[in-house]
Amino acid sequence: MRTVYHVLVLLAAGIPWAPAMAQKSAPPVLYTIRRLSLGTALRMARTALGACRRAGVNVAVTVVDRSGHVQVVLRDTLAMSLTLAVSRDKAYTAMTFDAPTSRLEGRFSGAYSVPKEPGLLISAGGLPVTAAGSIIGGIGVSGAPSGKIDERCARAGLDAVRTDIEMSAD
Repeated sequence: MRTVYHVLVLLAAGIPWAPAMAQKSAPPVLYTIRRLSLGTALRMARTALGACRRAGVNVAVTVVDRSGHVQVVLRDTLAMSLTLAVSRDKAYTAMTFDAPTSRLEGRFSGAYSVPKEPGLLISAGGLPVTAAGSIIGGIGVSGAPSGKIDERCARAGLDAVRTDIEMSAD
């Protein structure tokens, strides 16, 4: 009855009515949010670290969740302590922009550009982690002599769990 009343009010006011307007539903009370399990995040980080070891470099690997909170951090024995912060920032940046950090290089310019925001780092080596088209985290690697190697190691880590993530996203 209430819908009929609203339709009559809309028509009386000269506002066009469409059935879609009458079927508007309230937003959900709760949302289901997919999150990486600790085991999956750890396997991703270990695989990335192993790929860099095979390349002869000592790195740090950080996996962040969809909120940007650190879930896993691994630092190889001889990796510099700076690699911890850099890998975290690469993972956070990739998750935030839902894009590999290598694709963001050169995208921003100016004295007050986005990359000057604390926690963002536009440098190759960070990849977003997605499931069924939704962002669920990020992985960042730091310590190799080039960002390309960092990104290759991050890709190895992501590829190690990609099938499991996609199969679980249904």
